[in-house]
Amino acid sequence: MKKYASLILALFILSSLSAQNDFEHYGPQGAVIYKDLKEAIKLEKKVYKLDLTYQVIDQKLYNKISGLSDLQALKLGSNGVTEYPDQIGRLSNLVYFASYNNKLKRFLPDLKSYMNLYYLELQNTVIDSIPAQIAYLSRLKVLKIGNTDDTLKLPTTFKYLKKLSELSLENCILDSFPKQLFQLSGLKFLYLSNTNTKLISKHFERLPDLEVLIIENNPISELPFDIYKAQNLRLISLRGTKITRLPDSISQLEHLSLLDLRGTNFSEEELEKARLLLPGCQIKF
Repeated sequence: MKKYASLILALFILSSLSAQNDFEHYGPQGAVIYKDLKEAIKLEKKVYKLDLTYQVIDQKLYNKISGLSDLQALKLGSNGVTEYPDQIGRLSNLVYFASYNNKLKRFLPDLKSYMNLYYLELQNTVIDSIPAQIAYLSRLKVLKIGNTDDTLKLPTTFKYLKKLSELSLENCILDSFPKQLFQLSGLKFLYLSNTNTKLISKHFERLPDLEVLIIENNPISELPFDIYKAQNLRLISLRGTKITRLPDSISQLEHLSLLDLRGTNFSEEELEKARLLLPGCQIKF
């Protein structure tokens, strides 16, 4: 059963990190996915899903996206744009917004307008901070930001994202481990990769729903003793970190079924100790 659980968790990670699959799940079931912007603008009404990936967009047409008042899911990708469509705040029905490989200069504007937003992803931008107004996104469940190759500052208001269950930060520099993350009590999936994370705070009792903890390619050298307080953890990945031993308390994680230690410098002695501490857990090394 543990092997099957591990497989399920691995598949869960892949699906969580796949933006293509995510897009399919948002908007009315069975709604047409429009990929021709001219056609969508001509229809104007009842255009619920718009995917403009790999399309060079005329600026005049681009700015007309904001007139699609019924739009619920919008995906941009490799469009050569650096700004959002004019008056994008008019898209108050958006539940999904993602942009990939567009050098956007700022965070999504008019955040007060997106009270229905569930999913937000910004990849390969030049954004270096998240505004305090993100607190307006009270229904946000998934937030993914990556590949800024620069610093990324989280506001103190981040803690007000009470519905957030999945957070992914990748290839950006965090000044330190964001304490705000331990105020997101509904968080189930936390992914930090190449974020210059050197230290993790100890308050895992504040993350009672956390199931997946991925901290990869970071200079962190120690896992806190209090890790056991996140009792619902099922998967931990420490790939490419400087951690060389596990705290004995990890044995209290009764639901842990997969531990990934690949790319670490665990000695044979510490690896054997890990196996003894977690007899029912699959350990990859």
